[in-house]
Amino acid sequence: MVRKMSIPTSKTSLLLFLCQIISALDVPLDSKLLEELSQPPTITQQSPKDYIVDPRENIVIQCEAKGKPPPSFSWTRNGTHFDIDKDAQVTMKPNSGTLVINIMNGGKAEAYEGVYQCTARNERGAAISNNIVIRPSRSPLWTKEKLEPNHVREGDSLVLHCRPPVGLPPPIIFWMDNAFQRLPQSERVSQGLNGDLYFSNVQPEDTREDYICYARFNHTQTIQQKQPISVKVFSMDSLNDTIAANLSDTDIYGAKPVTERQPVLLTPTGSTSTKVELRGNVLLLECIAAGLPTPVIRWIKEGGELPANRTFFENFKKTLKIIDVSEADSGNYKCIARNTLGSVHHVISVTVKAAPYWITAPRNLVLSPGEDGTLICRANGNPKPSISWLANGVPIAIAPEDPSRKVDGDTIIFSHVQERSSAVYQCNASNEYGYLLANAFVNVLAEPPRILTPANKLYQVIADRPALLDCAYFGSPKPEIEWFKGVKGSILRGNEYVFHDNGTLEIPVAQKNNAGTYTCVARNELGKIQNEVHLEIKDPTMIIKQPEYKVIQRYGQVSFECIIKHDSTLLPTVTWLKDNDELPDDERFLVGKDNLTIMNVTDKDDGTYTCIVNTTLDSVSASAVLTVVAAPPTPAIIYARPNPPFDLELTGQLERSVDLSWIPGDENNSPITNFVIEYEDALHEPGVWHYQTEVPGTQTTVQLKLSPYVNYSFRVIAVNRIGRSQPSEPSEQYLTKSASPDENPANVQGIGSEPDNLVITWEPLKGFQSNGPGLQYKVSWRQKDVDDEWTSVIVANVSKYIVSGTPTFVPYEVKVQALNDLGYAPEPSEVIGHSGEDLPMVAPGNVQVHVINSTLAKVHWDPVPLKTVRGHLQGYKVYYWKVQSLSRRSRRHVEKNILTFRGNKTFGMLPGLEPYSSYKLNVRVVNGKGEGPASSDKVFKTPEGVPSSPSFLKITNPTLDSLTLEWGSPTHPNGVLTSYTLKFQPINNTHELGPLVEIRIPANESSLILKNLNYSTRYKFYFNAQTSVGSGSQITEEAVTIMDEAGILRPAVGAGKGYSEILFATSPVMHTVRPTFYKVQPLYPRIRNVTTAAAETYANISWEYEGPDHANFYVEYGVAGSKEDWKKEIVNGSRSFFVLKGLTPGTAYKVRVGAEGLSGFRSSEDVFETGPAMASRQVDIATQGWFIGLMCAVALLILILLIVCFIRRNKGGKYPVKEKEDAHADPEIQPMKEDDGTFGEYRDRAGAATSQITEDTLSSSLQPSIAAVTQFPVCLPHMMRCFFEEKGYRVSLGKKM
Repeated sequence: MVRKMSIPTSKTSLLLFLCQIISALDVPLDSKLLEELSQPPTITQQSPKDYIVDPRENIVIQCEAKGKPPPSFSWTRNGTHFDIDKDAQVTMKPNSGTLVINIMNGGKAEAYEGVYQCTARNERGAAISNNIVIRPSRSPLWTKEKLEPNHVREGDSLVLHCRPPVGLPPPIIFWMDNAFQRLPQSERVSQGLNGDLYFSNVQPEDTREDYICYARFNHTQTIQQKQPISVKVFSMDSLNDTIAANLSDTDIYGAKPVTERQPVLLTPTGSTSTKVELRGNVLLLECIAAGLPTPVIRWIKEGGELPANRTFFENFKKTLKIIDVSEADSGNYKCIARNTLGSVHHVISVTVKAAPYWITAPRNLVLSPGEDGTLICRANGNPKPSISWLANGVPIAIAPEDPSRKVDGDTIIFSHVQERSSAVYQCNASNEYGYLLANAFVNVLAEPPRILTPANKLYQVIADRPALLDCAYFGSPKPEIEWFKGVKGSILRGNEYVFHDNGTLEIPVAQKNNAGTYTCVARNELGKIQNEVHLEIKDPTMIIKQPEYKVIQRYGQVSFECIIKHDSTLLPTVTWLKDNDELPDDERFLVGKDNLTIMNVTDKDDGTYTCIVNTTLDSVSASAVLTVVAAPPTPAIIYARPNPPFDLELTGQLERSVDLSWIPGDENNSPITNFVIEYEDALHEPGVWHYQTEVPGTQTTVQLKLSPYVNYSFRVIAVNRIGRSQPSEPSEQYLTKSASPDENPANVQGIGSEPDNLVITWEPLKGFQSNGPGLQYKVSWRQKDVDDEWTSVIVANVSKYIVSGTPTFVPYEVKVQALNDLGYAPEPSEVIGHSGEDLPMVAPGNVQVHVINSTLAKVHWDPVPLKTVRGHLQGYKVYYWKVQSLSRRSRRHVEKNILTFRGNKTFGMLPGLEPYSSYKLNVRVVNGKGEGPASSDKVFKTPEGVPSSPSFLKITNPTLDSLTLEWGSPTHPNGVLTSYTLKFQPINNTHELGPLVEIRIPANESSLILKNLNYSTRYKFYFNAQTSVGSGSQITEEAVTIMDEAGILRPAVGAGKGYSEILFATSPVMHTVRPTFYKVQPLYPRIRNVTTAAAETYANISWEYEGPDHANFYVEYGVAGSKEDWKKEIVNGSRSFFVLKGLTPGTAYKVRVGAEGLSGFRSSEDVFETGPAMASRQVDIATQGWFIGLMCAVALLILILLIVCFIRRNKGGKYPVKEKEDAHADPEIQPMKEDDGTFGEYRDRAGAATSQITEDTLSSSLQPSIAAVTQFPVCLPHMMRCFFEEKGYRVSLGKKM
């Protein structure tokens, strides 16, 4: 059978109710208002739950409460009414509930033991105190007992039992001798937690008759003494002598010598035990072992680690101490006792229970009639505590019924409350380990509006700064606030005002026209009230002439000016500072109305001088530096640093002071101005010298203040105007006595790192500040504005302590006190910290966007309630992003922009928007932990703007009377394009401009043919695009019609398609009649037709230039597509070409050419690509087989030619080259060219290659070979080049050198 699950109706309504946002009234902390409003009682002070009193003094049981009307008080004792009037020993303080029980005049404290509870009551309800258990302290005497002497063999273990009397509270135990000296303790001898004295093994020196246990009862300030215990230790030698004297020679006698033994646990016994401790307490576990040699104790936690920063070892590691225990510290703890013979261990099973502790304590509610609210009481503990409610001190089950109240477990829900619903409710959370009791009232008020801000209050504000006009109010129900300007002005609205929830009117940027009278009106259903305030706007204070940097020679005069301008109704005060401190009290400093003059300047006057102007509303300042220089010294005088002092001596040694004297060294022509004394602490920081003090140069002795527990030595350094001397030799050492600390740690802070903790940090004291050994810190904290007692722990010499289980982001009072083995430092001051932050809970609401123009928008939002921030409010973040362009309707990758507005600001500007686009945004609140949830996305659109310039304008196909224009649409249309505008005018050779012609072109066109132009004429064109908003920026270009038909270029493939033709009627501007030109300034030069010829690692750049002569060019280049800066090369002279070297093979480069001295003028970019790397083929050409064969053939040919020439020479024949040249003057025969880097060729009519060799060159036997060699290079380079190029290689022949 299937069971149907259903939620009860009551549970459903509860869930729905808790989902609603409930806001109670906030009562302003106005003393006059608080005196007039009715309020149920609130307990403000009470005695502790467990109150142990001194039986010799009067018993004071505190109970203080507040309320309106003032409450009356009554008490119960042991659950029944305590009639104070019937007991003459008991009185109640006037206007208070505090009881005073007179014990000093005959009363007995034991007669007043019991459980007391205070009730404070008025017409609005009753609050009750905790159950206060009164117990007098007891310090009973030791019971008499007969103590036998303890006779122990050397090496055995021993336990001396203390067994102190049971006192209240338990006494503090310690062992001393008859001379009241504490008995020394060690790893071998120590006191246990129960007060017994344990000997792991006894030694002969333990023999004594005055082992005395003392019990100190702090409440009664008494000390009880146990009878002395005697211990006698027998050594083996003395025991053998005794045995020998009592036995015959035939007897077998003799005690065994001292033997070593394995460890055995003296306490606890057995192998396992259990321990229960409460959360937040200190856990103490103990293991003491017997054995010889003395065992060493070690502690571990099974299956885990001992908690860091909370674990301490005491009593020579026999006691494990864990502070501030929590449920996570439950587990098995093992102690291991070990010596050289073995080990023994004991496991203690620890269970951590917890008395109830608050998760959410109920808080007071102030409601208006008809409103809803809740009281929530949540606590935790181990075991889980039970929750019970009381109303006015009576269990809610039997309390008078209230139809507006409904109890659901740990929550009371109030619906549609009325004034009779006011009451005080008590929440009790309890388990077997304790209880928590909290009072929280529900106060239902019906009050007409009240304005708490004084009437006709005057506000004065500096122009362009925020103005805040207060209207503090109270009423129930919560009043609505409206602001008016002037007596009969209309209600204030609009973006120029900010209306805060507390009634304050903010004018973010106050102007002169904002001055006047403002009226605040507060109204609710019970009434209406108004108040007027006045606003005055003042001109800002300015320093119109600031002090300037000055350099002045010594003994000169200098003056700084500070001339100001201020509002005529404000009285300014001018203050001069030197190095951010007051001016020296010296008559040389003369302060005038607008200046500062320094007479007879000295080196001490060097520094920074600041002029500060203050009015009651603002402050401004300006600074200048004064540098004092000295005239060059007389060459005959040599100035140097002083020699170090010597002969240091310490006298008059006291606990906190000592006298130091010395003899100065030679001052070396520059008087000693002062001595610097430094000290070394050999105990804490050996080898490190610290500044102690300094004295004038005329003084050679000083009394030095000392700190306790420091091993001092001193040295002295002399100083003159030249510099510092070397340090003197150190003085003798002086060790001061220990003392309690004089100071507490600095920079105490409480900042949570997680939502449920508080991290308390401080700067630890330095070694010499400890004043003695055993430096520790007492860390104390309590929640602020809550009647909690201080919680304290003592930690080792660390700098941090973490408090866990705190509520999220609540203020705490924190203090850290230093202590050492000799006592505590003075009481530390308290600082305010906060527990950890958590992410904000809610998003800003009512997000509104006001679009100001096509690139700027203003966003507004409502601030989130501060209680939902859960941390320090750092500001708001606005995320906004472009969704799409409305002109292109194409989406793109979303890149979110983020703007952060600091503080509790509720508006901000969004700059840099793109026109005619759709955007989205959301707002998030930010605290120290991070960002809260985002508000819902808000969509807004920007209006159209003017377009950018067309992406390009190209002019092609020039003819005698026409030019073709092509263009690209704007990269950023910023709206819907409506048309293009083309303007052009002719330019003559002297840079004069002719009449301007304008043409409007439809937006869907991309090209145009202009006809009926003048031949051989330069035209300048201006081209831009329009939207409905206006015209965008223009792009310019120039072109020239050709001179004759021979210059007409062949149109490219596809030319003539898609063009619009504009035909112009014959006019003086366009045809045979030359146009009228107007003289204008010459245009900027024109660099065009940038071309590149690239090789592997270099490129030839050439260009055409039109403009003034003697221009100096430069070439800029870089890797195409890279964001790196352009590299720049200067062109020598006015050449129109340049070679870029050192390029990377196979890389695309961008290049442009510019002219020096002409701001921003350069050519358009060109892109080229270097050839792929072929270095291996060129470098390794000599290893190719075909190349080797070719070189061999060339060598053989040269050899044959040499032989032929040599034979003909020997036969007496001539080499008729010259005759052939003279006979055949062929115009093609030219010498080798020197200017273009190529070789000339000679060819006779037979086609044989020859060179210019004259008769004179054949005058010796070596001439034929020389002629042949000089002839060969004429044709060889071209031959090799053709061959190599056929093989796929590139060959470059350079100029002949």
